[in-house]
Amino acid sequence: MERRGRLRRSVAVGAAMILPVFTGCTGFFPPVNNSGGGGTGATGNQVYVLNQTTQTVSGFAVGTGTLKAVNNSPVKLGSQPFAEVVTPNDAFLYIAAQASINLYLINSDGSLSAPSGGAQQNAVTAASLAVSPDGQWLIALDSLTQQLDIYQINSSTGALTAQAQSPATYALHAGAGTWQPSMVQVSPDATLIFAALGTGGDVVFSFNTTTGLAAQVQSLANANPATGDYALAVDPKTAYLYLARSGTNGGVAVYIIGSGGTLNSVTGSPFAAGSGTQSVVLDSTGTYVYAANRTEGTISGYTIAAGTTQAALTLTPLSGSPYMSGTVVQSLGIDRTGKYLLAAALGGGPDLTMYSFDITTPGKLDPATSINTDTDPAAAVAVALTH
Repeated sequence: MERRGRLRRSVAVGAAMILPVFTGCTGFFPPVNNSGGGGTGATGNQVYVLNQTTQTVSGFAVGTGTLKAVNNSPVKLGSQPFAEVVTPNDAFLYIAAQASINLYLINSDGSLSAPSGGAQQNAVTAASLAVSPDGQWLIALDSLTQQLDIYQINSSTGALTAQAQSPATYALHAGAGTWQPSMVQVSPDATLIFAALGTGGDVVFSFNTTTGLAAQVQSLANANPATGDYALAVDPKTAYLYLARSGTNGGVAVYIIGSGGTLNSVTGSPFAAGSGTQSVVLDSTGTYVYAANRTEGTISGYTIAAGTTQAALTLTPLSGSPYMSGTVVQSLGIDRTGKYLLAAALGGGPDLTMYSFDITTPGKLDPATSINTDTDPAAAVAVALTH
């Protein structure tokens, strides 16, 4: 793939290259009407959903048990999208698509507009995007080469500049499985980067948010090539890593994050979930964890119970878990108020489901509302929420 003008900080994240199959155009994202107010940052509570079949991004205002489309939604994109992330200041939305990382400005009413120079920032195909908690760095998990692509974010414009240091590569063992770049995330304390690589296992990097430099800490291989890690979440204290694990001995795997980022499994991990666990998210208090079971179309919920030692942490299923969701549910998020969980389903029925937390049984999910995100089949693949 041609990557003209691409300068970036690269850190290798696997040992064998698998080229995913992508469809669509060449990554041109047209500007959209900037009637929402100039990219000043959202002042409300929004969720953005990527629709792969219709090649759009749909924005919705999250109200009290309601979802309402924002102005200009859905926005037509120029190729099939794969991942997205909202910056901590709610000013910018980045969308990863075929051969492009694209920037959209978030206006005060939650609507989206492209910068005057166009949306496309870099000719990179990424499976996942993350932004450091300070909003300075965008980290892309490359879909085509086994590396992280790290860019500095212009706080005024959202433009991306490659990390200026010379690339440093680290030969990593991907285990017995296949390298499948799935998700990247920066720890809440901004010192670590975690990458889930499907049946290829997981990789941990130390991260310097001043320089944007990353260095390998650990490669975590799954013992069984039929077991894959496809998503991850880090608790607010950067003490535990939660992994959405599918296949043999799947469920929610939990690891202690030790000194320098080294991982050690807690007793009893992984904890049983439904079939095809694909996404994992913690509530805003770090008390509950939820996992999307892609094959079953359900969401498993757990209470996180601390033990007498770090390794004794356990997950206890919540009342009523697993909860019904859309077909092929695979992306979860918690809204900025901490009152709602949003779930996107690739197979629809519905595309986007919003749950409230039960007032009598803490942590339990109650369906609040649902909505189609575009003309069906939209194939809602990911959610990103304002902070």
